[in-house]
Amino acid sequence: MPAQASLSRVDLLSRTFIRTLREDPADAETANHRLLVRGGYVRKAASGIYSYLPLGLRVLRRIEAVVRQEMAAAGCQELLMPALMPRELWDRSGRWADYGDLMFRVVDRKGTEFCLGPTHEELITSLVANELGGHRDLPLRVFQIQTKYRDELRPRSGLVRSRDFVMKDAYTFHADEDSLRETYREMYAAYERVFTRCGLRFRAVEAQAGEMGGGRNQEFMAPTEIGEDLVAFAPNGTYAANLETASAAVPVPVEPGTQSLTRVHTPGAQTVDDVAAFLGTPPGQVLKCLLYKVPAAQRGEVVAVLCPGDREINELKLARVLGATPALLDVADFEAHPSLVRGYVGPHGLASRVSRIVADHYVAAGRDWTIGANEPGYHLTGANLGRDFEADLFADVVNVRAGDASPDDSGPLTLERAVEIGHIFQLGTRYSVPLGATFLDAAGVERPALMGCYGIGISRLMSVVIEQHHDEHGIRWPAELAPYDVQVIPLGRRVDEDLVRSVADMLAGVGLEVLVDDRSGASAGVKFADADLIGAPFQVVLGRRAAEGIAELRTRDRSTVTEVALTELTNVIDGIRTAS
Repeated sequence: MPAQASLSRVDLLSRTFIRTLREDPADAETANHRLLVRGGYVRKAASGIYSYLPLGLRVLRRIEAVVRQEMAAAGCQELLMPALMPRELWDRSGRWADYGDLMFRVVDRKGTEFCLGPTHEELITSLVANELGGHRDLPLRVFQIQTKYRDELRPRSGLVRSRDFVMKDAYTFHADEDSLRETYREMYAAYERVFTRCGLRFRAVEAQAGEMGGGRNQEFMAPTEIGEDLVAFAPNGTYAANLETASAAVPVPVEPGTQSLTRVHTPGAQTVDDVAAFLGTPPGQVLKCLLYKVPAAQRGEVVAVLCPGDREINELKLARVLGATPALLDVADFEAHPSLVRGYVGPHGLASRVSRIVADHYVAAGRDWTIGANEPGYHLTGANLGRDFEADLFADVVNVRAGDASPDDSGPLTLERAVEIGHIFQLGTRYSVPLGATFLDAAGVERPALMGCYGIGISRLMSVVIEQHHDEHGIRWPAELAPYDVQVIPLGRRVDEDLVRSVADMLAGVGLEVLVDDRSGASAGVKFADADLIGAPFQVVLGRRAAEGIAELRTRDRSTVTEVALTELTNVIDGIRTAS
């Protein structure tokens, strides 16, 4: 087809940098990774680093357009900050050391240290600190779309976890808590609109702030089997939380059991499973007693933590309880504390050997426990709280599991895998105080601004959308994100180029982005396979009835496969788009 047939909204496949592959790449383990590479969207440059080919960039730009529109609707102004940032800012916030090996660090020719930004709280706070005057300058809402850099230990799943990635990060500054909370609610609603327009299934969950710090925060999670996170939620209620923070309803304590405390020889049985198998008792009847050390700032305490043997300690929860990050005792620690018998520690008679004993609430909901006897090769059966051992503190320190009662009494919890696609934070003064972002209030008193932070993984969205929208043939793009709205597929040895041109121009004339498969040497099977792989929502097939003014219209999900008069083609497509 001659070059002049290509209009501003019509591309010819033969002249577009699109290279599809018949085979899956050897290193691709997930659907999105396979399809992004096979469909000609991205190419790997190095581990966790990708080039976006024209198709991939078109999708990226469409996601960005959705995000920009919703950020503008939420009152945010766009700016752009550098990716290269000086160490000095990160030292002031204390995160230069906290970020550890995840941060890319560079040194210039003068010996000055910089980092490639994994996030931009320090820089935006420093920037705003130099511009703020009085309270009338607030609230301030800004955002950027920019590449971030994180030296992931194990990049995986294509663009889901990569070492450079495109992110939208927004920052807001406020004079008071009411203003921060109002903006937080508005940004939450904006995020719901973004993810809905992107065709995603998602839920907002309670989450850990992590190295970001600050107060309230929520993650937006998209359920998918490749998810690295586990989300606990009540299907019939409103409760949802990342497993790191999820809680169940506190179990009801029970009266102590009546079994007598009995010393039992258990040679070689040191783990919960070994003890349960040796005694023929369920693992949940064995009381797990783990020993943790806390930092020297806490006087080098050794803390015993109790939970049922079929439960797992959540160390993030435990850290909140202890007020410090704990670490399990290692071999050297046991050697330094000879009264603590590795593999046979139990709460009976333990109080004098440790600083304190913390028990999960489930300990009070059990009786007649099997516990370590604090001597090599022995356990005790029939141990009961109150009679045979005590706890200094009861707290929620275990992971929830499927079937636990929801804390809002809305039914049992369900667990599902999910990928984080957005995170919003109420940061408070976490960054404004160390970086000097202050303002003068109405009384002329200098005060630190309150901050909010709101992130969306733009490039990650591309991968997650594919995970939720694909089949065995390729990608099924939601209408807002597709690189092209329609792929025109002429068939036969003799193609009426004028007819193909007129159909493509007609589609482009109503605002559709059109890709024409004009390859003369490609068979019908190859053209159909590539169209399904690329994933445009509509396929217009110009076959043997095209000369009669009839085309076959296919939706990518095959919900519609029908013959349509060319004169009605745009109306039919518009009707399907409106109905969906």
